[in-house]
Amino acid sequence: MSKAIAAHDVAATDVAKVSEIAHLIEQDTVPWYKKKNLRQLYLCLVPAALGVEMTSGYDGSVLNGLQAVQHWQDYFGSPSGALLGVLTAAFSIGAACAVPLVPYINDRFGRRICIIVGSVIITIGAILQTASVNIAMFIVARIILGMGIVYAISGASQLIAELAYPKERSVIVGLFNESWYAGAILAAGITLGTYSWDSNWAWRLPSLLQLLPSTLQLTFIWFIPESPRFLVSRDRHEEALEILIKYHAEGDRENAFVAAEYQQIRETIRMELEGTKTPWKELVTSRVNRRRVFIAACVGLFSQWSGNGLVSYYLSRVLATVGITAKRTQNEINLGLSCWNLITGITGALLAHILPRRRQYLTSYIGMTVMFACWTAASATYAKDHTNHHAAIAVVALIFIYYSFYNLMMPLTYIFICEVFPFIHRSKGVAITQFFSRGGSSFNQFVNPIGLEDIEWKYYLVYVVWLAIETTTIFFVYPETKGPSLEEVAVVMEGDKAKVEVIEVGASAGKGGLGVHEVEKA
Repeated sequence: MSKAIAAHDVAATDVAKVSEIAHLIEQDTVPWYKKKNLRQLYLCLVPAALGVEMTSGYDGSVLNGLQAVQHWQDYFGSPSGALLGVLTAAFSIGAACAVPLVPYINDRFGRRICIIVGSVIITIGAILQTASVNIAMFIVARIILGMGIVYAISGASQLIAELAYPKERSVIVGLFNESWYAGAILAAGITLGTYSWDSNWAWRLPSLLQLLPSTLQLTFIWFIPESPRFLVSRDRHEEALEILIKYHAEGDRENAFVAAEYQQIRETIRMELEGTKTPWKELVTSRVNRRRVFIAACVGLFSQWSGNGLVSYYLSRVLATVGITAKRTQNEINLGLSCWNLITGITGALLAHILPRRRQYLTSYIGMTVMFACWTAASATYAKDHTNHHAAIAVVALIFIYYSFYNLMMPLTYIFICEVFPFIHRSKGVAITQFFSRGGSSFNQFVNPIGLEDIEWKYYLVYVVWLAIETTTIFFVYPETKGPSLEEVAVVMEGDKAKVEVIEVGASAGKGGLGVHEVEKA
């Protein structure tokens, strides 16, 4: 085990050691909050892009909460079994259906347009869900919501990764995924406050407020620039350079780091565009790209098939299996778990700046496997006679501990995918991850209520086995990507065949202090 990890660590570390980009970043000791332009960029990125995942988190938590709202149950005839599964899975079904078109919009019109398109679709879906008069309309509204979320997430994840200063990139992209829990907390708090209202607004108001994150995105997206990498790919080099100078060099046109960064981005994208004639086809004809596709599929599928779907959408039913049936208690646990997840998720995002990717992944999945096995055992103990309240309390505690391990992995989703895929394939990699994430989630959301209803705690055994399979796959397949720049990670995957402009240490000094002016002339 240690040899395999070391082998991957050495590859990423070696690339970083010879990189002038990494060398210049190490010399920059000024924190982001002391850089005026970068500080303004990050503050606008929070409502414009960082909070996109809030919509997904809100959706998962609000449906959990609505199942504990009596007016919602009465209005829609207390859906259960397969119907509840379809109702829950509709969001992911819509997302999976929309995925194929997302890379085209992303690469043709830009990351910002992708966010705008997604936010508009989500707003329409939220209004329709609020106005639903029957279960069919509610399901259609959730499908529309799902169609919008993949556009917004795809555009936002890449915009953040490609705009952020490299020192903060892993933390900021990690926090992007953790905004899921901010949405979950918002939804849990709203449903806890409205569940006892004696009107249908007990469920209509939480549905309407699902458009809040999208409203913020549509308001603030105009205050942030487009991805410099996207601009370079569209031959808008001067615009890209000006953005890098403003935010990565605080306006310093002689900054050596921006000169090296821009040169690497420009030359790498040029080589990728010249050497890639059929991008989609090359994803399956090249061995290294097939590995990338497999990794993207695993990252998406594993993020939903690790047992988290049971709690995200069916917490009330999980709690009912151990005798916790009071609606208020279920909503209080839902809110408490969402707060716990936000805390542990932020911790996981901060650790992404320190821990190697493989180590963080493996620690997370090993911990989840052990905790889920203990959770299953405690549920089995309670099921014997339904009187062992200590076992019921243990299940609740183990759910919290399980999520602390899950949230160690969750921030890595888009960090890892953006690093594994080069620019020419990045939007496709994110789309593949989204497709398997939403597809896996929709299958799970349909099957989970049936499994919980038919075999109760025994259904958990499936996840224990699957978590062990996931852990094994990660150990043998995932590379180490921490250290190199977004462009240089290709060397880790492809070695000498990588289409990358690697600027070696000393290149700046060797050219008499390479500055932006010299790169502009080149």
